[in-house]
Formats: sequence, structure tokens, C-alpha cells
Amino acid sequence: MTYDYDVAIVGYGPVGKVLALNLASKGWKIGIFEKFPKAYPLPRAIVFDDEIARILQSVCNMEEVIEITADVPDFYEWRNASQEVLLKIDWSLPGISGWPGTNFFSQPDLEAVLDKGCLAQPLIEVNMGHKAMNLVHEEDHVELHVQTQQGVDKEIKARYVVGCDGANSFVRKYMETPVTDLGFMYDWLILDLIPHEERVWSPMNMQLCDPARPTTIASGGPGRRRFEFMRLPGETIDDLKDEAFAWKMLEKWDLNPGNCTLERNAVYTFKAQWAESWREGRLLLAGDSAHLMPPFMGQGMCSGLRDAQNLAWKLDLVLGEKVEEEILDTYTEERKDHVKALIDMSIFLGKVICITDPEEAKQRDEAFFAGNVPPMPDFPNLQSGILDRDSLIPASGPAGNLSMQGQVEFQGTTGLFDDVVGAGWTIISTKSHPERVLSQEEMEFLEQIQGRCVYVSDDSLQQGEVLDRQGAYAQYFKENDCEAMIVRPDFYIFGAAKHLSDLPKLVQKLASKIAVTNDLIVND
Repeated sequence: MTYDYDVAIVGYGPVGKVLALNLASKGWKIGIFEKFPKAYPLPRAIVFDDEIARILQSVCNMEEVIEITADVPDFYEWRNASQEVLLKIDWSLPGISGWPGTNFFSQPDLEAVLDKGCLAQPLIEVNMGHKAMNLVHEEDHVELHVQTQQGVDKEIKARYVVGCDGANSFVRKYMETPVTDLGFMYDWLILDLIPHEERVWSPMNMQLCDPARPTTIASGGPGRRRFEFMRLPGETIDDLKDEAFAWKMLEKWDLNPGNCTLERNAVYTFKAQWAESWREGRLLLAGDSAHLMPPFMGQGMCSGLRDAQNLAWKLDLVLGEKVEEEILDTYTEERKDHVKALIDMSIFLGKVICITDPEEAKQRDEAFFAGNVPPMPDFPNLQSGILDRDSLIPASGPAGNLSMQGQVEFQGTTGLFDDVVGAGWTIISTKSHPERVLSQEEMEFLEQIQGRCVYVSDDSLQQGEVLDRQGAYAQYFKENDCEAMIVRPDFYIFGAAKHLSDLPKLVQKLASKIAVTNDLIVND
């Protein structure tokens, strides 16, 4: 069989772009098919966290990304109608991934950076104005039928097809997966503004939990502001779409056509739903095609980029015939539970703000002031899939947690770990070099999956060592009570070894988990 592409991606949003860049960097030929002839020019997503920054770091020029992000925010405050603070979240703290914990941006600016990377990658072919029309799912490939703007039909053969094509996914329609909908659904008017003069907003980001009109006020990236107004009972969507209505809503903040430009006004229906299976044979889903969540956590696009990072390393192993394709089933297993937890968090916050009954709002406020509100759920980690389950005992163990990235020095270069050492499968030890305790067979296994061993020292820099410039790794390993850990290509921890001498057993567990086709010879 001759394939046109190793992977065909339907949809050219940020998820499709990041997936394509990741796979192309591994040497796979990627075809992207987008039904619109030009990129969508208006803002949508406005925030990403430090984990997403690390994902972007792996595929594009971060100097260009930094240029399109706003200043680090202060707090994310939830206030009632009287401007009393109900909930305050510190968004100024740095994240574990080596980047600011919260970053505001305008989506067209980010997509332009990613588009530049895709167009510069010879293994990626971007086909704009190509609408997917039909799909034939064969045992060993997928036939994707597309039509150009000129009405020309094309038949594409790919080993896998990934739907990164949004809530009304074309690819999902060819899958039998059911969709679970939690029924948490509200209509909101989204307004994106460009103020003509600089203004200090304090707090920079706020949810106004006013039953008279629940409202979101946030940064929209450099030079932009985002306002969101909930549709009230008795109002129609057409009412909200009227531009005069938008300016009426903005009067309270002294915003008008004379001092700002209304870049976008649109009505969105916030939903909470997910597909039960994100893989059927050679068809896969990522991003909004697989899940939708209310925006109150700012994790919609972020979750889609996590999908891309998780799926990319598994597809890489399958395409390289290093593992059986059943490993792709862990994609749904790992990512769906993570997304469901974030949806729960988003609904938790949504139930705080989406109250229009004054008496119910009063009871909510009193509960917050009295401390009678259940705590907000913790941000999720991975709970199952390709993890060393033994490392999950006790529950605070590091397996499934996001790994840290710090400033290091290696081979004369200082910078973030991934930039100067590299990403991918990585064994890190702060005790000694991991290779000293691994057998030849175990090292050969790591070579098969393009893994690396790294010794991070905090007091000296010898040949082949990585210097921990700020002592962060030493502290991190101490807090996790381990001397070595295995980090996956999506930056989550596979497992940790309390003592370096336990590392060979951990490597063998990894080999059994990902089912390498050339069986690793293990020692009892």
C-alpha cells in the first residue's frame, strides 16, 4: 500500500497545528485539510497555562509566543453584586513547567505563529479550502475524500485520520462513539474589544456573580479586553446579537465606540460533553471534536493541546512499528478522565456564577462568607494508562503528575531543560547517572523508544552531567522521596524509583506497559 500521508488531519486550528508539528518533527508525512480558505481572523481562546506553554515550546519559537502574550496577571477574582470577593485565585505564580502559570493571548496571533511553523516544515502539507466530503475506513488505511473550492474532488490515502475539526466534527460522524452530555448549558454574549487608550484593570480578570447579569471581565491578550454576558430569561439570542445591545452592556465600564473598537460580538452556548471513545480503528479525535467544556477554568483549548501531545508520541511509536496499535486505546483512557475532571471543575465554577435568582445568589454569598462551600476540586493528573501503578501508592506519589522543568546548564548552554537537554522519554536522576545501573538490554530498549538518561547535579558540572542552576531538581526529587524518575514525552511522570537501584525494575515495567514489539529481555 502506498500512502499519501502517514496521518491526515481534518481541521487546521491550534490542536491540528500542534499535532502536525509534533508528528512531522519525528519524520512523519502529514496532510492537513481545512474547509475554510483562510484562517479565522477573530479571537476565541484567550488563556493557556504553563503546561501548554511547555507543549508550545516543543513545537515552535517561544520568543514569538512570548511577544503575543500579555503581562503576567495578578488574581482571578469572583465577586458578588456588591463587589465583595467570594473566591480569589492567585494567577501570578510561576508554573511547574518552567513558564508563567497563566498566559493571556489572542488566538489568531498564536495560530499565526503555529501556521508559520507548519508552512516551514517540509513534511507538512497544508490544504486550505479543502472540505472533507466522505471517509472510507479500511483495515490498513483510511480513504479521505475532499473537495476543493473549485469543485475538484480528491481522494487521499492515509494510515490514520485525526479529526481536529471542532464540535460538529466530520470525522466523529463516521465513528460509532456515543456522546455524553451533562446538560449544563448556557448562552453567553462574547465581546472582544480593543481599547484605544491603555487602562489599568484591577483585578485583571474577574467573574462578576451578579444575578442581574452574570459577567466575565478578562484580558484578551496584549491590547485587548474580553467581556462575556450571560443571556437572561426572557432574552433571545437575536437580542444579544444586536450591536446596540453590546454597547449598552459596556456602558457600566465606560466603554463606547469613541474609546474602543468592538472586534467581535458573538453568542456562544457553553456545554459540558465528551465522546466516550476517541479512537475507532484508524480514526481518532482531538480537541473540541472529542470534548466541550464551560470556559470558567480557561481549559478548553488547553485540553485540546494536551490531546495532541498525548496522541503524538503514541502515534509515533505505532507508525514506527515499535509497538502494537492497541497502545492508542490508552489515549482515550488517559485523556478522557483528565477532561472529565476539568469539566467537573468548570461546572463547579459555573454554578457559582450562573445564578439569576436574587435569593439564591444571596444564599450563595452567605455560604461563601461562612466558609460553607465545598472546596474546589484539585487540578487533575493522570490516574490510569501508561503509568507505574506501584508509584501511585501512596496517592501522593509522583506517577501521573506533571513533571517539572527548570533552568539547567548542559554542554555550555544554559536554559530550560527541554531546550538544552531535549524532550521525549527521559530518565532523570539526582543521585548518579542512570546508565550505571541499567543493563545492556534495558539501554537497548530505551534506544528503541528514543529515550535518554540524564544525571542532574546541583553542585558540579562534569562531562555528560546537567547542572541544576537553581537547585530546583534536588528539591523536587526530595519532595517526591525518589532518586530517579521516568518522564513521558507528554511531560507526565511514568513512575519513580525511591532508590536508584530500583530503576532497572521501573524500566522493565515501562517496557511491559508499552508492549514493544521487539521484546525486552529482562532479568529476574
